Amino acid sequence: MLAKVFSSALIGIDAILVDVEVDIAPGLPAFATVGLPDGAVKESKDRVKAALKNSGYDFPPRRITANLAPADIKKEGTAYDLPISIGILAATGVVKGPRVHDYILLGELSLDGGLKAIRGALSMAVAAKRAGLAGLILPAENAPEAAVVEGIDIIGATSLSQVVEFLSGRELIEPFRVDLPGLFSSNSEYGEDFSEVKGQEHAKRALEVAASGGHNILMIGPPGSGKTMIARRIPTILPQMSFDEAIETTKIFSVSGMLEKERALLAVRPFRSPHHTISDVGLIGGGTTPKPGEVSLAHNGVLFLDELPEFKKNVLEVLRQPIEDGKVTISRSLLSLTYPARVMLVAAMNPWRCVNLSLLARTKGYKRRQNEGNPRRHQSSRQVLSRLAA
Repeated sequence: MLAKVFSSALIGIDAILVDVEVDIAPGLPAFATVGLPDGAVKESKDRVKAALKNSGYDFPPRRITANLAPADIKKEGTAYDLPISIGILAATGVVKGPRVHDYILLGELSLDGGLKAIRGALSMAVAAKRAGLAGLILPAENAPEAAVVEGIDIIGATSLSQVVEFLSGRELIEPFRVDLPGLFSSNSEYGEDFSEVKGQEHAKRALEVAASGGHNILMIGPPGSGKTMIARRIPTILPQMSFDEAIETTKIFSVSGMLEKERALLAVRPFRSPHHTISDVGLIGGGTTPKPGEVSLAHNGVLFLDELPEFKKNVLEVLRQPIEDGKVTISRSLLSLTYPARVMLVAAMNPWRCVNLSLLARTKGYKRRQNEGNPRRHQSSRQVLSRLAA
């Protein structure tokens, strides 16, 4: 018995179609998942088995093979729980009807058969529309995010049994709809505004010129002069985001799992301010399971590096390609990922070098005066500095 359903996989911030083929053959009970799955996908067999039983369906005691094609692309995450479960039920004849091949299925299963949220729903909705399918069936929590893509049906479900009833034609679930103009308008308001900055006329004029041309800028000033306060308000004077920019930015946050539940669409320019202890991978992306870094999360917005001299040298060096090319390319043995990274780089630092030079000049003058008529003419600089501090 063989059944096939559709799912999706993420490659960078985009998604491709994945065929989930389930074969049930006679033999000793076994469950094998092939197609380059990662650890989370391999563990799905235990979640699928418990979810089927606790939802009132029989788990076939036979040899089950689930193939995720194309097999040369690594499959990551828990979104394959639902398509594998539906594939098993379709192979055993529980799920029948043409709807099985009209939708992309996505969702993580809890042991009681409930559906949990996944990452990258927006990118997968774009892939479903590009493939000409009717729509997506995914957890209800992800429905507002995926419904941003028009022209397809977004079916939000809460449990495995509800998905089975819908695919079998015994239950009707209305597609989730959103008011795109209203959603874009309501999410385009900033909590802060550049007009709140009082004084600092020269700094504000310089930032206005930099923002108008998309130039990078470095602010140097003593602590407490308002560098961070002004930097946080720079996105409010940048041009308003277009709908395409909002979709692209939302896809990055969705793939990273950082999209807020109440904000299905990011219509404000992002502001990211990583700590100076961040690693190069955290800044530009990558890792064992590649994810976008801070420079990609700031795409179409502002990347603020406070206390610039405190960042490690190798961290600052990896910023060269994103700043020049507007993208980050991460190469692995099996594939190469590209994340967008068009940002306005804003950095801030204290005038520590000028202070050191001034202190050094004072130290030399103090040492010269002390050495005149002093038998100990070779005092170390550390001793002089300790006297000044005292």
